[in-house]
Amino acid sequence: MFSFTRARQSGRVAAIALIATGALVLSACSSNAPEATPTATGAPDPDATLSVGLVLEPTNLDIRHTSGAALEQILVDNIYEGLVTRTQDNEIVERLASAYEISPDGLTYTFTLNDDITFHDGSELTSADVVASYKAVQSDAAVQGNAQFAGVDSIDAPDATTVVITLTEPDQNFLFALTGPAGLVFAKGDKTDLKTAENGTGPFVLDRWTKGSSITFDRFDEYWGEQATVAEVVFHYIPDFTAGVNAALDGTLDVLTAVDPNLVPQLEETGEFVITTGRTTDKATLAFNNAQAPLDDVKVREALRLAIDHDALVQAVGAGQTMFGPIPELDPGYEDLSDVAPYDPSRARELLAEAGHEELDLTLTIPSFYGTTAAQVLISDFAKVGVSLEVKRVEFATWLEDVYTNHDYELSFVLHVEPRDFGNWANPDYYFGYDNAEVQDLYTQALTETDAERSAELLAEAARLVSEDHAADWLYNGATLTALLPGVSGFPEDSINSRIDLAGVTKTAD
Repeated sequence: MFSFTRARQSGRVAAIALIATGALVLSACSSNAPEATPTATGAPDPDATLSVGLVLEPTNLDIRHTSGAALEQILVDNIYEGLVTRTQDNEIVERLASAYEISPDGLTYTFTLNDDITFHDGSELTSADVVASYKAVQSDAAVQGNAQFAGVDSIDAPDATTVVITLTEPDQNFLFALTGPAGLVFAKGDKTDLKTAENGTGPFVLDRWTKGSSITFDRFDEYWGEQATVAEVVFHYIPDFTAGVNAALDGTLDVLTAVDPNLVPQLEETGEFVITTGRTTDKATLAFNNAQAPLDDVKVREALRLAIDHDALVQAVGAGQTMFGPIPELDPGYEDLSDVAPYDPSRARELLAEAGHEELDLTLTIPSFYGTTAAQVLISDFAKVGVSLEVKRVEFATWLEDVYTNHDYELSFVLHVEPRDFGNWANPDYYFGYDNAEVQDLYTQALTETDAERSAELLAEAARLVSEDHAADWLYNGATLTALLPGVSGFPEDSINSRIDLAGVTKTAD
């Protein structure tokens, strides 16, 4: 849900993330690793160690029972795999499955497994492991993805290489859900303590975790597919952006992710780094408490949106693009909704006066680890229309308790990073407090629609209604800046806040 580790998401049913139906038969690809970005010269070193700087460290490694981007970012596709996965463009491709077929009525999914897949402990993967993994998701509310399996009727293995999943009704998001934690496959009956250890099928194995510092993966030489092209990966966790840049400059890192745009010149001036800009499904959401005055008044909500100079805000943030609705460009149903809330402070003042609030005091609650740029822009923009904004910076645990759980807030700001999470707007119990029966109906139709294009049209219709209701403001669609030394090639650019598939990354010898 957010770019945090501990957040538990009740609204994951939206597809998380972000992602077709009719009668399909898709055959396997030899590799799902991203195509190499030609930043390197010289021969790749198969014995290389790749050092990667990340911001958010997991609290534990149990991706079955713990939510959060910090886990998915490093574990999915590298340590654990599902029947299918997704590309950087959020397209669904095969992984453990060599092919899959969806029945014309959208109810039956038949997967054929690749040959000779083994877990890291050497045991062979069969369809029984898939069935056990998915039945656990289906039956145990504590397992990540349980809500996404609510429509699963049966999970069967007619033979050792075939898995058949039957739904009670079509679900446009179900296959995409299998690309996330819900779809990961674990060994049946395995007793591994997943909080500190692992037993996946991916191209890397866990070597060690130095808490508060780093996590190290080694290449799994018995991997069933194409072997990883570096011998070792070390993830260095550096929550301070300046410290991250310093670690890149002093040679500690080969790759620094989530580079602060304001610090990019320090890297560029050296002439030693390649800076890439990646697309994301990060929705920088200015949440309005739709269930509480004065934000229960659509005129107030619209006024706040019209008061924000989104172009200037994006420029101040330094990366990303404007976004005027709840669906980002990488998700089905995206539409340019800039016509809904153009910058118009004069009209904002008029709306506030009509609502009886020529002067208004509001409080913005924001997790303390976010930067101050967005809040400062909002303070300035709102002041121009007579709105005084107090910024309340709180620890994330407090934000979870007060805002997410108890809905005790007026305005809030977080990055909602998951793809295909529009379902949050169709959930009146979500912390947004937004309750629109027409949106809920359209979303239900979109999920049960077997034609992907028609489903996207329904989502677009629902998203426009949400934006026209001014249920929130989407300050910007985030972008990720990554700095790489020239010897590194093939490092993913897009969607790396949700996963970083490292199997195809190469590094030349020093």
